[in-house]
Amino acid sequence: MEGMLLRIFTEPQEGASYDTLLRVAKATEEYGFDAFFRSDHYVKIMGDSGLPGPSDAWITLAGLARETRRIRLGTLVTAGTFRLPGPLAISVANVDQMSGGRVELGLGTGWYEEEHTAYGIPFPSLAERFDRLEEQLRIVTGLWETPTGKTFSFEGRHYRLVDSPALPKPAQQPRPPVIIGGAGAKRTPQLAAHYADEYNVPFHQLEETGSAFERVRAACEQGGRSCQSMIFSAAQVVCCGRDEAELARRAGAIGRDVDDLRQHALAGTPAELVDTIGRFREIGAERMYLQVLDLDDLDHLELIANEVLPQV
Repeated sequence: MEGMLLRIFTEPQEGASYDTLLRVAKATEEYGFDAFFRSDHYVKIMGDSGLPGPSDAWITLAGLARETRRIRLGTLVTAGTFRLPGPLAISVANVDQMSGGRVELGLGTGWYEEEHTAYGIPFPSLAERFDRLEEQLRIVTGLWETPTGKTFSFEGRHYRLVDSPALPKPAQQPRPPVIIGGAGAKRTPQLAAHYADEYNVPFHQLEETGSAFERVRAACEQGGRSCQSMIFSAAQVVCCGRDEAELARRAGAIGRDVDDLRQHALAGTPAELVDTIGRFREIGAERMYLQVLDLDDLDHLELIANEVLPQV
């Protein structure tokens, strides 16, 4: 097995300050992982208090862009409901410049209604959110790809742009990579085939992940796109221990059962993780996002870096 990139994926809405995220991002870079990603949520989903409260994904990544040097930075995934597509394109291009061209944009419909009602964010029907997402993808990529000195206009059902200067341009040309995730059966594969550089399946078991990959491959072929141009990836909760006692301690720290984690996540000894990652590689995954839920346990990252990363 060759070529699997391991990326660290965090859920700051469960309770993490910027300083905590900075420590994790610096450890991510020091230990040799490929990227640091974060979710984009405004209220806790799993945790107890959520203190100290949410942090904005792109403001956080802007800070990390200046305090890291090598790792890729991005979102799994920014909710399309949170931001207008024009200002989003500006923000991400800014952070891409600040990082020297290390940013990736994961963009989705938004799904967690409670965070919308908590902060006064409109939450339309799922069908409308998908319609808006398609227009957002067209606008964001269109703004970035418009040649300097030219303007960009767009007339859609939900958004209208007239003679936009389409500035600033991101550092990466023609644009930063776009990630689309989820295991939807119809619209997700179509959007991924048309707009995504990477397709990600989060928190599904091997067989379901493989089926989702196949749907996107079929959508690519149907749209006349080579499947080789799409990067396939998976995201899994990670919990690793040198022995059963250490594994049980780490599972307990995130409120999970060891047996359940072994069945539904990326969990076990380093050798078990290497084996499971290998099976994801066999179905075509090229990147694994390791969802780290205990952000204070940097020894966990070091263990994975020392005993798993070199073998995948």
